[in-house]
Amino acid sequence: MTRKGQSCVPELIAKSALAGHAPLTRLDTTLAEGLATPIISIAPFPGRMAQVDAVFAPLALAFPAPGRQSVSGDRRLVWTGRDQAFLIGSVAPDGLTDHAAVTDQTDGWAILTLHGPAATDALMRPVPMDLRAHAFPVGHTARVALNHMQAILIRTGIESFEILVFRSMARTAWSELAEALELLAARARIA
Repeated sequence: MTRKGQSCVPELIAKSALAGHAPLTRLDTTLAEGLATPIISIAPFPGRMAQVDAVFAPLALAFPAPGRQSVSGDRRLVWTGRDQAFLIGSVAPDGLTDHAAVTDQTDGWAILTLHGPAATDALMRPVPMDLRAHAFPVGHTARVALNHMQAILIRTGIESFEILVFRSMARTAWSELAEALELLAARARIA
């Protein structure tokens, strides 16, 4: 029973997937939560890639080749799978839904960042892939297993990565990456 003027609907508070996790730094390498930004899934309809590219042309973006991304300022089109990319940092441009399946994924994904000299070694512990710069250069993307989780990995710099995971797996991904950094730091202390 409610009193006059009171609502029985709870007040919801929007929180990020990693609320309460302060950045973690070991070996001059920092694990942090990435900035909240729009994430839009783009899947061109068969035979419509040219039209999709025409819609993105005014934004100076093009649909990326497999394992790559197209970048213009703060906007990126990141390859995420066969005939699929995520538009990160922007809303979908007008006219895109005529040529592609467009789905807002913002609330379904979390972004983690890893930056520093131990970033590659830390990521190669839970990710079964050669992530050294010659094998996975800046600008490359991959859909990978991060231990038992699916992730989208983006190399943003020589010592920098973004890791996108399902929001429900963000804390687990954080724990896996934090543990990898801790193990590398422990090894460095005894060496």
